[in-house]
Amino acid sequence: MRIHELQHRLTEAGAGPGHARRVLRAWTHALPRDAGRRKPATYFPASLMAALPGIEAELAGLARIHAVHPGADGSERLLVALADGQTIESVLLPRGGLCVSSQVGCAVGCRFCMTGRDGLLRQVGSAEIVAQVALARQRRAVRKVVFMGMGEPAHNLDNVIEAIELLGTVGDIGHKSLVFSTVGDLRAFDRLAHAAVKPALALSLHTTRAELRRQLLPRAPDLSPEALVDAAERYARASGYPVQYQWALLDGVNDGDDEIEGLVRLLAGKYGVLNLIPFNPVDGAGYRRPPRERCERMAQTLNARGILTKLRWSAGQDVDGGCGQLRARALEDGAVIDFRPRGS
Repeated sequence: MRIHELQHRLTEAGAGPGHARRVLRAWTHALPRDAGRRKPATYFPASLMAALPGIEAELAGLARIHAVHPGADGSERLLVALADGQTIESVLLPRGGLCVSSQVGCAVGCRFCMTGRDGLLRQVGSAEIVAQVALARQRRAVRKVVFMGMGEPAHNLDNVIEAIELLGTVGDIGHKSLVFSTVGDLRAFDRLAHAAVKPALALSLHTTRAELRRQLLPRAPDLSPEALVDAAERYARASGYPVQYQWALLDGVNDGDDEIEGLVRLLAGKYGVLNLIPFNPVDGAGYRRPPRERCERMAQTLNARGILTKLRWSAGQDVDGGCGQLRARALEDGAVIDFRPRGS
């Protein structure tokens, strides 16, 4: 189900704009229909009241939590089963954050990521994206949503933008707290710039060397790091939110002095922050996390040279923290997701 289809069904059932907002707000916040001071029967048309049980049952059936893996840092990695038996991952982060998935699998094939190993299996619908937020809010408050889970959001733009617009309105997520993460796609930058809700942008950079980027992200758009940063800078100035440049630190690959010089040249004066993220080990990837001392020195050097840099250790590293690892482990263990109603 897509959100615009849901909105059409509510209208067909007799919902006015205010009625639809109340229904959608209750869903996105994981609230019961009668959570307000007035009972629904006093402000919902009879036709809508008659249709709501079926609509609510369909929304509840979009996704369910199949497994929960709590981390020592307060994170929770959720294996989420969709109605067709496919699984995706969401991660509840410390301090009110949630990482959601936008695709089952991924077509980009980043060499250091588990998600893309089987390619793209299918898109995640806009209602399925929001359902991840609703499931998470059943467990704790969610004040920030980052599209950094399984999949490349730029390859599922219609669904992702629909989800962002709902979350940024009735979902009560601040626009700068909605973070669209991408390997870089000029079409996405253009669509986001004209969207009703403009999210913050996270750009997966990972290297300042064009040839190395082609190796690490083999099916990403073939744009130079300079072209990507220029496009991201234009969006940052238009949206008012700094770009979050993402950099997976790989031992002996992109953690040397040459990359420090490249970053100073590339990001000096830009409206953004560089997030250095030490690699979260993935079986068979062939990469290692650099020693902590080298990670810290790189961050300190960049900050000293005028590049706002944060060293971020990924949440949930003790619970298969890399995207796709939990799903892959479940498949390796032969888990079969049975989404039939209990007792059927």
